Amino acid sequence: MSQQPPRRHGTRKPYRRPKKDPVRILAFEALRAVDERDAYANLVLPPLLRKAREAGDFDARDAALATELVYGSLRRQGTYDAILARCVDRPLREVDPPVLDVLTLGAHQLLGTRIPPHAAVSATVELARVVLGDGRAKFVNAVLRKVTAHDLDDWLERVAPEYDEDPEEHLGIVHAHPRWVVSALWDALGGGRAGIEELLAADNERPEVTLVARPGRSTAAELLAAAGEDGAVPGRWSPYAVRLAEGGEPGALDAVREGRAGVQDEGSQLVALALAGAPLDGPDRTWLDGCAGPGGKAALLAALAAQRGAALLASEKQPHRARLVARALDGNPGPYAVIAADGTRPAWRPGAFDRVLVDVPCTGLGALRRRPEARWRRRPEDLDGFAPLQRELLRQALAAVRVGGVVGYATCSPHPAETRAVVEDVLKGRGGPAVEAEWIDARPLMPGVPELGDGPDVQLWPHRHGTDAMYLALLRRTG
Repeated sequence: MSQQPPRRHGTRKPYRRPKKDPVRILAFEALRAVDERDAYANLVLPPLLRKAREAGDFDARDAALATELVYGSLRRQGTYDAILARCVDRPLREVDPPVLDVLTLGAHQLLGTRIPPHAAVSATVELARVVLGDGRAKFVNAVLRKVTAHDLDDWLERVAPEYDEDPEEHLGIVHAHPRWVVSALWDALGGGRAGIEELLAADNERPEVTLVARPGRSTAAELLAAAGEDGAVPGRWSPYAVRLAEGGEPGALDAVREGRAGVQDEGSQLVALALAGAPLDGPDRTWLDGCAGPGGKAALLAALAAQRGAALLASEKQPHRARLVARALDGNPGPYAVIAADGTRPAWRPGAFDRVLVDVPCTGLGALRRRPEARWRRRPEDLDGFAPLQRELLRQALAAVRVGGVVGYATCSPHPAETRAVVEDVLKGRGGPAVEAEWIDARPLMPGVPELGDGPDVQLWPHRHGTDAMYLALLRRTG
C-alpha cells in the first residue's frame, strides 16, 4: 500500500487568474478618463459603450449597469470620499487615484445600488486584481469590508455634521455637493431647508432624455408615434418637446438620425422659444446666435426663423464646435450660415440683427444632473474667470442688435454672479460703457410654466420645472 507524502503546512494556494468583468472594467476606464483628461462622462461613456456592443461584450442590461456605476460614482463622489476616509488608514489624498476610483466604484455598489454586499465586494476586488494587481486588491478588499459595516443612512449619521451645527456642510455631504456650491445654490434659490434639499436631490437624479421636434421639419406627434413603444410622453412646457422613458434610444428614431429632431433639454428649448416670441419693433429678418456651440438652440432658432422668412447666423468661437453647429443645422429649409468667430470681436457690423441670443460660457452649475463631475471640478474662483467674458459677450450682443431689437442673455447657471449681476453691470456701465436698453418681462413668453419668480428675468430649476437651471434675461435696445 502506497503512502501519501505528508502535507506541508503553509503551502500556498495555486494562483487563480482574476476574472475579467467587462462592465466594471469599462466603468473604471470611464472614471479614469474623467480624472486624467478632465473629460466629461457624457462624452466619454457613449463611445465606450458603442465599442463594447460592437465587440459583442455588452447587452442592454450591461450597458445600463455600466452607466449607473459611472454616473452614480461621480454624483456621490463627495459622500463616498467622506465614508472612505473613515475606512482608510491614511489621508485620502495619499491614495493613488486609480485605487480611489476602484474604491469609489465599490462604495457605490455597496451603498447606492441593490447589488448584494458580498457580490459587490467580490466583483470590485476582482476588478482591482485586473487593473491594479493582487497587492492593491488586498487593500481594496480590506477597505470595502469596513464599508459594509453600515448602510448609507448609518454612514451619513457618522460622517456628516448635524444640520444645526453646520447646515452647508451637512447638506454637502448628505447630498454630495461641495460646500461652496451648496451655499451658492442656496443664495440663488432663497428660502429655507426644504427647497435647497429638493434642489440638491434633483441634481442627483438621472435626467430624462428630452427630444425637440424642429419646427417645419418634424412634430412632437411624429416623435411620440415613433417612440411610443418606449414610453415616450409629451414635454411639460415646450410644444416641440418629447420625453423618452428610461432606456429610450434617440438614435433609433428616423427624425433624429435625419436631423429633423434632436436631443435638447426642455429649458434650452424654452430659452430659444422666448427669444423668438419676444415682441419686436420693426423688421424681423436677421437673427444671430452668438455662442452657438454645440448647436441645439441654433437648430431650433434656425427652424423658427425659416418659418418667418428670416435668416440665422450661428457663430461659435471654437472651430470644432462650429462644425457641430453646422451638423445640427444641416438640412434646415431656411437661409442660415455658420461661422467660427469670437463674439467679443464681432465679425459683423453693429446693429445688423433683429434678434440676438448669447448663451454664454459659465460654470455649468445648472446642469449638474447631466455633468455630475462638474461639481467637483469647479472652484469658486472660476466665477471671477468667467465674469469679464460674460459681460463683454452681452455688451457686444447689444451692440450687434439694432435699436428696437431684442437680445437674450442666457446661461446654464443659477449663480447670481453669472446671471442678473452680469446684466445689471452691463446696463449700468460697470467695467465698460453703459448700454441703452430696457428689460423685457420674459415670464409671459414661457406660457404655462409656473414659479418663474418676480421677473423680469427668469430662472428655471430642476426640482421645480424638470429642466436644467437655465437663466434668461431679455433686453430691448433703446439707443
